[in-house]
Amino acid sequence: MSGIYIHIPFCRQKCYYCDFYKTVNTSQRVEFLSALKKEIIQRKNYLENKPLETIYFGGGTPSVLKENEINEILSFIHQEFQINSNVEITFEANPDDLTFSYLKSLYRAGINRLSIGIQSFQNEYLKKMNRRHNANQAILSVENANEVGINNISVDLIYGLPNLKNEDWFASLKQVFQLPVHHISAYHLTYHEGTTFHKWLKNGTLKELTETDSFAQFNGLVDMAQKNGFQQYEISNFAKNEMYSKHNTSYWMGKNYLGLGSSAHSFNGTTRRWNISNVESYIKGIENSQSYFEEETLSENEKYNEYILTRIRTIWGVSLDYIQINFGKEKMVYFQNNIAKYKSSNLVNHKNRIFTLSAKGLFVSDKIMTDLMII
Repeated sequence: MSGIYIHIPFCRQKCYYCDFYKTVNTSQRVEFLSALKKEIIQRKNYLENKPLETIYFGGGTPSVLKENEINEILSFIHQEFQINSNVEITFEANPDDLTFSYLKSLYRAGINRLSIGIQSFQNEYLKKMNRRHNANQAILSVENANEVGINNISVDLIYGLPNLKNEDWFASLKQVFQLPVHHISAYHLTYHEGTTFHKWLKNGTLKELTETDSFAQFNGLVDMAQKNGFQQYEISNFAKNEMYSKHNTSYWMGKNYLGLGSSAHSFNGTTRRWNISNVESYIKGIENSQSYFEEETLSENEKYNEYILTRIRTIWGVSLDYIQINFGKEKMVYFQNNIAKYKSSNLVNHKNRIFTLSAKGLFVSDKIMTDLMII
């Protein structure tokens, strides 16, 4: 099985925290979509005829696309790839784009999973992040999506924002658990270089939330999710009734995927490839048969690191047997030696030669992963 990721790089405005590649210049949308369809044809053999289990529209903001544009992209994919009958087709969207008529068009196009970028249910924090929608639009987007028949709904939330009060964060969580949502992706704010928030942090315009409050917000998230029937199956992802994101889970399980569009990444188990993060150069490269990507072949150490990085963050964990079979005894011993201190401090759990992060370990996962990797 395999998947396709499609990066739609256009946004109507830039959020202050986001470091994904995007542009607010939508004038090249027609040329971009033409290039995208050509890339689909050019790279149809990348997945070696493995059936598609997932298709994921990410961005940017895919909800800038019109119904006919979405249909054209999916039509090209159907022409060039084998697709499972139960394929998961995820579409990222902003709440203010999700009018009832637009949701109907997504449903007609075959979109069966929505990932809605809500981030907060308080207008105060939405404005601070430079989000376009308001809290009421966020609520309506979920309710209307469910009404038109898209029942597999995920929402994105952000905690750890500057001056985010714990009670406000818990109010957002209370709101989301009252909606017909089966999946939550909740991330702690990261100050990525090049973003407006990072610039403001450096010049003292804003201050990071204290570690104490960040920890309280994370613990509150985990506790409230569990009480409302959501399983934390990855550090930042929670699902009800095992409605995991098939696409993101495929990343963590090391499955092959093809990335299409500017800045999209691809992986086939041996090499990693990434398209240039520039719409103009991407279009020019495809139209003129010039290079528009970079590629690297993974070393054995890099493959081991990839496995550790992706699996330790999930409920499926890191398997000693898998390491020994796929990377050799030496790397297995290296892993055992480096994880020993985290076992003794109860930051990891250990059962049947499989290691997972404990509740305490989840909050310091970056440190643990770094220590387990081979630098």
